[in-house]
Amino acid sequence: MIIFGLRNSVKLAKSIAKHARAQFSEFNSQNFPDGESHLRFMKSVKNQHVVLVNSFHPNPNDALIELVFATQAANDSGAKKVTVVAPYLGYMRQDKEFSPGEVVSSRYMGLLLSCADEVVTIDPHLHRYKKLGEVIETKTRRLSANEDIAKYIKKNHPKAIIVGPDGESYQWAEHIAEKLHHHAVVLRKKRYNSTTVRIKVKEDVDWKGKDVVVVDDIISTGHTMIEPIKQLKQKGVKKIYCIAVHGVFVLDAVKRLQKLGANVICTNTIERKESKIDVAELISRVL
Repeated sequence: MIIFGLRNSVKLAKSIAKHARAQFSEFNSQNFPDGESHLRFMKSVKNQHVVLVNSFHPNPNDALIELVFATQAANDSGAKKVTVVAPYLGYMRQDKEFSPGEVVSSRYMGLLLSCADEVVTIDPHLHRYKKLGEVIETKTRRLSANEDIAKYIKKNHPKAIIVGPDGESYQWAEHIAEKLHHHAVVLRKKRYNSTTVRIKVKEDVDWKGKDVVVVDDIISTGHTMIEPIKQLKQKGVKKIYCIAVHGVFVLDAVKRLQKLGANVICTNTIERKESKIDVAELISRVL
């Protein structure tokens, strides 16, 4: 088995290879002057189980093209098996035609990745889909970072109240709380548009002087986190930690959350300085 780290996930790929006791190889990802991708395997893939690791952030369009081109090239070069590892799988939130004429891009992303023998990802955004196989037509493995996040919270914030900012976050908040033998508090959210939400904080919880961990699968703009943080501060909480599986962090999300006094943490499905929770071993166990 050879594990290749594509542009967005070189460090993670190296760590996965170490845990899996597998060979790691560089993958040359560059661009021609006109912006087209120039890709190259730095080791022969013939008769090898090839693992391509690349998250969909930043630059999700480029990340998808790299994975598809590399998968097809590995197949053409005689690879025995090609496994795509997309720790953060993009395009999953466009799972219906919200407005007439919209492209449901999750379906077509899935079709493109189906050229691989297997696709592995962590906590994909399955809202209207019941399973990953509805999107991707090849074999899939859906992993969860819940246990790794729970271990981090147990070690660093063992007495914190676990909060899910909305109903969609329930599965993460509840599963993580169960592993800590806690109960999760799930807040109620009403979304008005892509940047405006209203959150209702439960009144029957003793918040004063407590540490709170707000967990979700994705922090993108941060708006889902900002509203509950404002209200929780009014309830007198001591410290607030925002933990996400996938730290997309667009539109200065981290700065705006930190300005409110929140500590921001995520896994390394997307590589950034806030990535304090390592998922390399989790991925290595299924390869």
